[in-house]
Amino acid sequence: MTPRRSPSAEALPPAHSHNPLVRYFRVLGPGLVTGASDDDPSGITTYSVAGASLGYATLWTAIITFPLMAAVQLVCARIGLVTGRGLAGSVRSHYPRSLLYVACLLLLVANVFNIAADLAAMADSAELLTGLPSLAFVLIFGAAIITLTIWTTYAVFAGCLKWLTAVLFAYVIAGFLAHPDWPAALEATLVPTLRFDRDFIATIVAILGTTISPYLFFWQASQEVEEERARGRRTLRQRRGATAEELNDARLDVATGMFFSNLVMYFIILVTASTLYRSGERSIESSRQAAEAMRPLAGDAAYVLFALGIIGTGLLAIPVLAGSASYAVAELFAWRSGLDYTPPQARRFYLVLFAAVTAGVLLDFLGMNPIHMLFLSAIVNGMLAPPLLILVMLVGNNRAIMGAHVNTRWMNVFGWLAAAAMTAAALALMATSVAG
Repeated sequence: MTPRRSPSAEALPPAHSHNPLVRYFRVLGPGLVTGASDDDPSGITTYSVAGASLGYATLWTAIITFPLMAAVQLVCARIGLVTGRGLAGSVRSHYPRSLLYVACLLLLVANVFNIAADLAAMADSAELLTGLPSLAFVLIFGAAIITLTIWTTYAVFAGCLKWLTAVLFAYVIAGFLAHPDWPAALEATLVPTLRFDRDFIATIVAILGTTISPYLFFWQASQEVEEERARGRRTLRQRRGATAEELNDARLDVATGMFFSNLVMYFIILVTASTLYRSGERSIESSRQAAEAMRPLAGDAAYVLFALGIIGTGLLAIPVLAGSASYAVAELFAWRSGLDYTPPQARRFYLVLFAAVTAGVLLDFLGMNPIHMLFLSAIVNGMLAPPLLILVMLVGNNRAIMGAHVNTRWMNVFGWLAAAAMTAAALALMATSVAG
């Protein structure tokens, strides 16, 4: 059984306050950042396409996917808190390592394609706002992200990501500026639209693949470990185990992050449906096209907010994409890993992170189509998500790993539903890919 953490393991007191509001904001951390990073430029493109091509018809997905996302990410958070290891480290210690070799390779490939697509979207948005060449911004953003991630302390890095989540409110504001048809939007939210044509199914599959992404599983668990280290729990023995209060804090943090993620997803679909779909501008393939087409329809304010949101979400998401791959690979080979270490202390961990971002930059300079890279990333994630979700749920229910903190009933219900939904999505994605 996993031992309960003793008070002596605390090098620093937990950040609590008698003021419930202050305490709430102090609790927010890995879950909030994970949820916000899910709305990366690639996700914005997916939601923009959904709103522009189908109108309000997919708004209900923001509600349906919330408990699935929350359950999966909470399982990952609890794995990090209880075991004191990241997801890959926990799996490596109890399951065949061959599973992890394949999973980490696919994760790294998918994340590189996603990083390249996100950098391209950020650079295109910067070009829209400034008129300067987009390739110059690919270099600027890539270098800035590498510098911030590698050469700052974990406390500074985590604080920057936490504050960057505020940029996503731009889409909520843009949603109101677009003057949506609120009665029609509310009906579409509460009464799901189901169609069985290829375009509708492909869009639902894309939304599922964007919201329940494999890289978030690794990131969530590893960031819980980073938070433990930041509190002074340097050894595995000090980190192992979790108190009821810590698990409750993690639940609040994850629920807030996933709610925020889906709120932003909802408003991106809402704003593009209220402007692009309503005007007949339905052939949108990128977030840049969505921003450009929106300008004459919703005004300069909505256009600028939409474009700035793409840049801000990229700055938030790309370190998460690169970092999740670094954690997975480092834990697979038992390398020293963590953003609280300096580059000389964890060279191989930072080398993977540097290589992932650099590879994304090079793909953009080679002229690869961002839409093709998004498609390739979706294919790889679609293959990786179902077996990885099953593995996450098995770890979460394994008493040899989790002790008394195995998954609760509702976590199992929604977690296995998420695994089933992603399996169905993967099969549908393959079917639609073969068909067209």
